[in-house]
Amino acid sequence: MTVRETDIPGVGRKFELDLSGDTTVTAVVHHDGRCELYRRDSADADGEKILDLSSDQANKLGSILEGAYFESVSTAELTVPLGDAIIEWVEVGRDATQAGKTLGETDLRQATGATVIAIQRGEETVPNPAAEFELAAGDLLVAVGTREEQQALRELLSPTA
Repeated sequence: MTVRETDIPGVGRKFELDLSGDTTVTAVVHHDGRCELYRRDSADADGEKILDLSSDQANKLGSILEGAYFESVSTAELTVPLGDAIIEWVEVGRDATQAGKTLGETDLRQATGATVIAIQRGEETVPNPAAEFELAAGDLLVAVGTREEQQALRELLSPTA
C-alpha cells in the first residue's frame, strides 16, 4: 500500500492511501483535529466523502484501527475448535455473477467447499438458508470452511477484489 502525505496550508495535512485495485482513500486531518475521509475509484474523479469526524471521533477511530481496543491475531496461527475449519463473513460483491441466483443455482459448496450457514441482508439474518434463497449484492454470507475454501468463496463472490 502506498501512502502519500501532503501539507495543506491553513488546513492541515492530507494522507492518500492507494488500496487494492483502483481505490484510493484520502484522509484530511485539520489543525483542530477534525478528520474527513474520502473514497475514490478510478472512474470517480472527485471521490465521495464517507466520513466527517470530530477530533474526539477521529481519535477514537484511530485507536480502534491501531489495535488499542482489539488486537487482531494472525489467522495462520489461530486455533479454533472446528479443526481446520473457520467461520467467516463474505460479502456478495456488486459485480458477482451469483447475485440474483439462488443458493441452489450457485452450488457454492460444490464450487468452493465452504458451507453457507447463515445470510445477513441488512438487519435480517436468515439462519440455515434454503436452496431457494436468492442472493443479492451486499448480502453477507456466514460460511464455514478451511482457509483455502474461504478464499475460494471470497474470490467467487468478489470478482473485482
